[in-house]
Amino acid sequence: MSAILHLPLPVLDALHAVARAGYPHETCGLLIGQREEPQYCRVHSMHPARNLNRERARDRYELDPADYLAAEQAARDAGLDVVGVWHTHPDHPAVPSETDRAAAWEGWSYLILSVSRDGVAAVTSWRLRGDAFEEEEIES
Repeated sequence: MSAILHLPLPVLDALHAVARAGYPHETCGLLIGQREEPQYCRVHSMHPARNLNRERARDRYELDPADYLAAEQAARDAGLDVVGVWHTHPDHPAVPSETDRAAAWEGWSYLILSVSRDGVAAVTSWRLRGDAFEEEEIES
């Protein structure tokens, strides 16, 4: 059974807006929601974070720890959890890189938005299984 990420349209719309606004740099943040089953995750909101990677901002991101802590607090206040990370791939496919894999945590969802000057071209989500990513289905 493949994993499923439930991503409501208002959250997806907000992700599109942040991705377009941040282009041509990578934008990033956290997904707040709940795991309802091991293979099913329901996202309730997204929390943008600053990308601290200034040297390679077009193809790398580094989540600001203060923004991560703020997302954790917002999730806790809502009775939810941080369930994943989202980031953009400017002018690049929505497929995880080796850098993405090396930084990933098993069990979290990793949402990637491929963005260009024309807008968001694709959105995919991935979960780390062992040492490899598996794509998870996105439902709205």
